[in-house]
Amino acid sequence: MPQIDVSQLSTAKTNVTLSENLLTQAIEKATSDPSLAQEALKQAATEISAALAAVTQVQNGVNASEARSQEI
Repeated sequence: MPQIDVSQLSTAKTNVTLSENLLTQAIEKATSDPSLAQEALKQAATEISAALAAVTQVQNGVNASEARSQEI
């Protein structure tokens, strides 16, 4: 049975939650403070990238574990 890195998934979940909050902030500030909205968008993109990286690491680990178990 493949091992799933729950810590990495928790990190990804945190990144997604933060990006959701930043996107909400960008939407709310889009007309009143476009520079703040733009900064929130940049930060959200960074958090989304970090979440994707964490999920990819977990997925790669699962795939490697499955490959090893099939070799046995």
